[in-house]
Amino acid sequence: MRKSIGSWWQFLLGLLVVAGLSACSMQPPVAAVAQDSASAPGASYGASAKMAAPAPKAAKAESTLGTQWGEGLESVTKVVRASRLTPDQPRFVGQMRYSDEASIRRALGQYAERQLNALLADGDVEMQIGSGQDRPPLRIFSSRGAQDYYVAGRAGERYELIYTNRSNRYYEVVATVDGLDVLTGQPGSVRNEGYLLRPGERLVIDGFRKNDREVAAFRFSNKERAYANNTPAGDARNVGMIGSALFEVRLDERDPDLPVDPVPAAQRGQPQAFPADGGRYAPPPQYRR
Repeated sequence: MRKSIGSWWQFLLGLLVVAGLSACSMQPPVAAVAQDSASAPGASYGASAKMAAPAPKAAKAESTLGTQWGEGLESVTKVVRASRLTPDQPRFVGQMRYSDEASIRRALGQYAERQLNALLADGDVEMQIGSGQDRPPLRIFSSRGAQDYYVAGRAGERYELIYTNRSNRYYEVVATVDGLDVLTGQPGSVRNEGYLLRPGERLVIDGFRKNDREVAAFRFSNKERAYANNTPAGDARNVGMIGSALFEVRLDERDPDLPVDPVPAAQRGQPQAFPADGGRYAPPPQYRR
């Protein structure tokens, strides 16, 4: 597992579970913290009180955006060891869609509700979609009576996945963008390694990991330029999706700050008997034109 050097920590965990993100039943984030109480569904009470009718199910908003392999950002990690407490069952699995705001509003209509964060794992972890700048997080839209959540983005805009641990538990965060694991660039699965989120800490995932020291920034783009549409592991059907899986974990070592280099410096550039073992991170895109 890896730890980043900075104001927040990132970790990798190499552990096995039985279900993949594409195979499991996806559940959306639970109710958001920030909501307009006047727009929430409810009932009136009195002599002639009637329960409010449930809102009609909103139409699905088709994504008009993808996520491009952006500029390189410094992001240093270290490896630590940890074990999942329930290796065959994530504490939480959920997804969000993203598109431009006008498309989302057209699909959700009068039932669109805005929020700035979502609560995962019964509120243990707060999730936001950051703008990558000193600005408020991007808006998350939901629809009364529906179980879908949408993030409003704009082509060219950089964004981040921000997880804040509000509990005293240790969590592993396995994240996907457009169906691709943010660490490996391969199809998303909860079998994959993730980042460790310590109690009270804030984890920022700001790109596809290129190596131990750098990520390729997440940038909204048109769907044709999306990383998932320009790498052999991608699938165009998954463009426009952000996935999150959380596992509760325990640390297996006393000193999580101990750095571990998977390939010693003396061996870099030398012939290797098992070269595929070093390919744990995401390869760059291969644009068709």
